[in-house]
Amino acid sequence: METLDAIRKRCSLKTHLSTKPVEAEKIEQVLEAARLAPSARNLQPWRFVVVQGDEAVGELATAFNETNQEVRNATVIIIVCAREEDDVIRDGKPYFLFDAGLAVENLLLAATDLGLVTHPILSLDEAETKRILAIPDDYRVVLATPLAYPAESSYDEAAEERLGERTRKCLGELAFYGKWGERGEATGGRR
Repeated sequence: METLDAIRKRCSLKTHLSTKPVEAEKIEQVLEAARLAPSARNLQPWRFVVVQGDEAVGELATAFNETNQEVRNATVIIIVCAREEDDVIRDGKPYFLFDAGLAVENLLLAATDLGLVTHPILSLDEAETKRILAIPDDYRVVLATPLAYPAESSYDEAAEERLGERTRKCLGELAFYGKWGERGEATGGRR
């Protein structure tokens, strides 16, 4: 799959997870993609906790809110953590969350490319997640995502419906050329 195809195809479908185990090689591939993300000064503040197996996933699911209990059906949950001290703070802006987000996007796109389902979840009890997984106090839990195969009977239809519902602002609302508010077109840097 090409990069732009993976970007267009990626969607969150936490309710369409198969119980088929994800191969260790695929878990390693998505983690490798995350590891290769850019970061400020190449400090790489992210850390990943891979939770596997019914018992471990079930225990971790207690830290998720009631709308995210579908994670119990995942065979793998990846917890992304980062520590502010491991990254740059410039002009009062801590980069660690931005840098972790870059790693997460690589992870999500790699999973899509490998035919796996993800769903970034921020709504979880951070203190309980840290307790269950023995994450040190100075790390922040940035997010969690199940990593699973799609439930074959419903995934393609659900993904097509979800992607059909996806709305994005038009580029003309988001991109300005020259100065803020100016409409125009890309010229390749030359006029």
